[in-house]
Amino acid sequence: MNRGRAKFACAIGAVALGLSSLASADATPEMLAEACAGCHGPGGNSAGPAAPSIAAMDPMVLVDTMETFKSGDTYSTIMGRIAKGYSTEEFQKMAEYFHAQEYQPAKQTYDQALADKGAKLHDKYCEKCHAEGGKPLVDEEDYNILAGQWSPYLRFTMSDFREDRREMEKKMRKKLEEMLAAEGDAGLDALFAYYASQQ
Repeated sequence: MNRGRAKFACAIGAVALGLSSLASADATPEMLAEACAGCHGPGGNSAGPAAPSIAAMDPMVLVDTMETFKSGDTYSTIMGRIAKGYSTEEFQKMAEYFHAQEYQPAKQTYDQALADKGAKLHDKYCEKCHAEGGKPLVDEEDYNILAGQWSPYLRFTMSDFREDRREMEKKMRKKLEEMLAAEGDAGLDALFAYYASQQ
């Protein structure tokens, strides 16, 4: 499924689930999370390459992400419209629900030689912030899951960062520029293969 079709499918799924009817103060975390399943999969484990898995996601990161989608500070095609239907309290309920779910890496193909190179690049440029190869972290805060995410999603998101559709932290921009200067886009291909290999 291409990116456009995936976004359309997510939009149709959101309408079918009746997001506006679920967004109420009485909604349980499970009810709120069910509305996300059309794109992010049951329990937050995505079955499609255009949407990330959000199971085990750090609650602080999820809430902050949803708030910036809602405000328009983070670029989106679908999520900005969806986020407007929810309150901060509902974001918090969703975040705690998804944090408690078991993360399942996406089953996808990858080039082993590229993955081996990507492991070294990750250790050199990314490990300081994305510890343990980008895996979900127990008893840690403020982490983004990279290990086992769909490669197409990571590519879309990196494109958004590089084209300034999403804000990139200064330290990430510095490391990315260093890696691109040394490796070019082939370095990104290697990183994506490494994250895909963590199954």
